[in-house]
Amino acid sequence: MGVKWRSLFILPVIVLLFSVLGGLYGTRVQVAAAASSSDPEQIGLSKDFDSLAKVYALVEENYADRVSADKAFYKGAIPGMLHTLDPHSNFFDPKEYRMLLDDQKGTYYGVGMSVSTRNGKTVVIAPFPGSPAYKAGLRPGDIIFSVNDKPTENLNTTEVADLLKGPRGTPVKVVVSREGEPDYMSFAVIRDEISRKTVPDGFWLKSDIAYLKILSFGENTHKELEENLKRLGENNIKGLVLDLRDNPGGLLNAGVAVADHFLQKSQLIVSHHGRSSPERPYFARNGNRGRDYPIVVLVDQQSASAAEIVSGALQDHDRAWILGVRTFGKGLVQTVYPLSEGTALALTTAHFYTPSGRLIQRDYSNTSFYDYYFHKDENAQNPLDVKMTDSGRTVYGGGGIAPDEKFEYPKMDRLESQLYREGLFKFTRSYFTKHSSKLPNGWMPDEAVSNELHDYLLGAGVNFTEEEFTRDQDWIKRYLTKEMYLWAFDVDESDRVFVRTDPEVQKAIDAMPKAAALVQNAKKVMAERMSPRAGQ
Repeated sequence: MGVKWRSLFILPVIVLLFSVLGGLYGTRVQVAAAASSSDPEQIGLSKDFDSLAKVYALVEENYADRVSADKAFYKGAIPGMLHTLDPHSNFFDPKEYRMLLDDQKGTYYGVGMSVSTRNGKTVVIAPFPGSPAYKAGLRPGDIIFSVNDKPTENLNTTEVADLLKGPRGTPVKVVVSREGEPDYMSFAVIRDEISRKTVPDGFWLKSDIAYLKILSFGENTHKELEENLKRLGENNIKGLVLDLRDNPGGLLNAGVAVADHFLQKSQLIVSHHGRSSPERPYFARNGNRGRDYPIVVLVDQQSASAAEIVSGALQDHDRAWILGVRTFGKGLVQTVYPLSEGTALALTTAHFYTPSGRLIQRDYSNTSFYDYYFHKDENAQNPLDVKMTDSGRTVYGGGGIAPDEKFEYPKMDRLESQLYREGLFKFTRSYFTKHSSKLPNGWMPDEAVSNELHDYLLGAGVNFTEEEFTRDQDWIKRYLTKEMYLWAFDVDESDRVFVRTDPEVQKAIDAMPKAAALVQNAKKVMAERMSPRAGQ
């Protein structure tokens, strides 16, 4: 019976792997299927699959513990095969594939709040403004004890989030403990569609300088960008800070659409091609309609993929001044192939190139995936891949997008690290048990709040010196304000006040004349190239 079950399981897996090949090499697979049984390649492939089946049969029959077929193939054999190719080809089991689609659409059904694990407990970080969780009364700092009577102890964040999700209109019971409350508190929350914008509401940093942040690139990103600019009044913008920090990328078409808005019509945005993928260029179809206000783009090591398409296109066309540190360096394009049983394969099918022709993919051939993802080669660039921007500035491929101007935050010292991990979070929970949770607009921590924090840290056993506390005051006040606004207002207000006090954003405002000069110089150079030479 065991052998029969294994045969029934192995066959669909082999079919699954062949369907992957069919999706990639359609014509070749058809030719192979029509080939004679003596075809050496066909014989070799059959032997490989026969070996795979035998290995799994031996493991399933003799391994010390019961073997999960899902784990062996969905988490083992198939991802293992893909990881021999590159760091970004990936296999999605049904749950992961649903999450991918939800991320791209920007919607899901649930209660609408972010949670995290702190000291082994699941803590509410922030209910989203206007969400079912927010309306029901859940607040930052609430410790989730159970969801629908299922204890959350020993569950990770993803598992708790899955319990909170469910069909629209269905109830979910959330039991929490709250600082200052003697008993557990129970909330009945009705699940609803949760929409999370990839472009939060933009705002004015100064009377004529606007700020927009793009969190990721999904199906609605371009629409959200257009809505923001329309609401702000784009004709009134004299400078834009476009924040792509911590943006992992997303849909290529979404990145193209964003770049299109800021470039001139018909300018090249990006191109890509691969072994079985013909070269395809993407040009600005609509263009900026003559709006050439200066732009400063903020990037960091986590700016990747579509974020690099945008920053690379704006840099190559001298349309924006890039500020920050070198970006991640992901110049690979994945095509997602839906498979059977709700699974999917994201396979690298092409490399993308910026308008100047540079490939910004970091080398992963002689390094571990750990070193690749955690930037052990953060200064990498390809000295042989030298290109020019429209105005003749030198740019390099091979290691992400290098900023036009570098900005790095100082490394956190000992006290800052302790407070960042959870010290300020715990203080804020304690603070609002003694003070009103209402704060006036524009509130900033004063000396009294600073003294209260100081005494709280001493009482909590946080090890620091008076010199450290005094030296770190600017950092402490900025991060404490972010935490306090999260509790007293919402996550959007917290993010806004954090941006307004961000030294890199201030640096971007100061760099706006450089961005303006870049645009004007590029115009001049291009005009000279287009004009007929004297004497001809």
